[in-house]
Amino acid sequence: MFYKQILIMGGKLFLGNHLIANFDGGLITSDAGIVWIAELDKKLGITEKFGNCFQDHRHQSYVDHSVHELLAQRLYGIILGYEDVNDHDKLRHDPALKIALEKLNELEDKKGWLAGKSTINRLEYCPETILDQKTSRYHKIEPNFEAIEKSFVEFFLESYKKPPLSIILDMDVTDDQVHGNQEGAFFNSYYHGVCYAPLYIFCGHHLLVAKLRSSNVDPADGALDELQRIIGLIREKWSETHILVRGDSAYAREEIFYFCENQPLVDYVIAMGTNGVLKLRADDVIEKAKHEYEKKLAPITELMDSLFQKKEDLEEVKKLVPISTWYRSIRYKTEKSWSCQRRVVTKVCYGSDGLKMRHVVTSLPASKIPPSKLYTKKYCPRGEMENRIKEQQLDLLADRN
Repeated sequence: MFYKQILIMGGKLFLGNHLIANFDGGLITSDAGIVWIAELDKKLGITEKFGNCFQDHRHQSYVDHSVHELLAQRLYGIILGYEDVNDHDKLRHDPALKIALEKLNELEDKKGWLAGKSTINRLEYCPETILDQKTSRYHKIEPNFEAIEKSFVEFFLESYKKPPLSIILDMDVTDDQVHGNQEGAFFNSYYHGVCYAPLYIFCGHHLLVAKLRSSNVDPADGALDELQRIIGLIREKWSETHILVRGDSAYAREEIFYFCENQPLVDYVIAMGTNGVLKLRADDVIEKAKHEYEKKLAPITELMDSLFQKKEDLEEVKKLVPISTWYRSIRYKTEKSWSCQRRVVTKVCYGSDGLKMRHVVTSLPASKIPPSKLYTKKYCPRGEMENRIKEQQLDLLADRN
C-alpha cells in the first residue's frame, strides 16, 4: 500500500516523512500521479523484483513486452482503478501510462503501444493442465510461487535500516465472495455466502502472507506452515528481534502454541473461546465486577424511582452507566488438546447487558506484563489489522474474481 503514504505539500513530493522529489506547483492529476508512482517503483524496485520471480520461455526475438513491463502495467492499472484486464485494450494507448513504463518519451510519438488484454492475460493465467510452459503455445510465462511468496518478506526486511527490537505478526482470515461457479468456492455460514477464505499475515502495514483457500477448510489451515516459513526468513536477517504472534480464537491451536514456545524470542497472544471451567475460575472476579456495577447504578436507580414510574426509562438510563471491567490471570490446561498448562487472561465485563467474558492465552509471563495491560496493549490493537484487509480489498481490489 505504498501509494497510500504519498503526500504532496508545498511543491514537494513525500513518501511518509521522506522527501522524494520537487515539482512545479499546481494540482497533480491521476495521470501525473501514476508517473510519480512509477518513479517510486523504480526507487524501491518492487515490480522489478517480482518480475524476476517469473521464468519467460518466450522466444526473445519476438517479445515486445518483458515480464517486468507486463507486471508493472498491470499493477499501475490497478492503482489507477482499472481492475479488469479488458481495460488494458484502451489503457495501452494512454500517454501517461506509456511515460510511466518508459514506452513514450514524447507525447507526439505514436510508437510503443503497451500490452493489450490478451498479452497481459498470458502473465496471469496458466491452467494447471499446462505441465510444461516451454512447449506450450500460449502459456510460456511460468511463475515461481516460492520466490513470489519470499519476496513479500524480503521487501518487509529491506524496509528497515537496522533490525527492530520487536515486531508483531497478525494472523486473520476474511471472506472473498464469488459470483459464478469458481473452482474451490463453497458456501460459508459465517460469511453468509459462497466465497473463498484467504489467510492473511501482516506486520504493521506490511503484507507478508496472502494465501487463497477454499472456505470449507479449517480457519487455521496452513497458518502454522506460513508462520514457520516467514519466521525462518526473518531469523536469517534478524536473530535478536523479539516476535509476538497474534490472532483470534481461530488460531488457538496446540501446534501453533507449541511451535512458538519452542522458538527463541517468539511469544504469542491469541484469543480463545470460553467454557465452564474458565467461567468457574473467574467466579470471584465476576462477583466483584457485578458488585461494582450495581454500586454505580444504585444512586441513579433511586433517583429514577423518585422521578419516573416507567421501567423502560430506567433501562435506558442503565445503558449510560459505565461498564465494570476486571481482569484475571490463571494457569489453565484443557483436558485433552493442550500438552501443558498455559497462562490465560480473562476479561470480565458487567453492564446493562449483563456479563460478557473474553479470554486470551499467552506465553508472556505475568511477571513481565500484568493481565490488564496484556489484554489492552498487546491483544486489542490487533483490530487494526482489519484496516489492512480493507485496504487490500477496497484499494487494491484483492477480492476481484
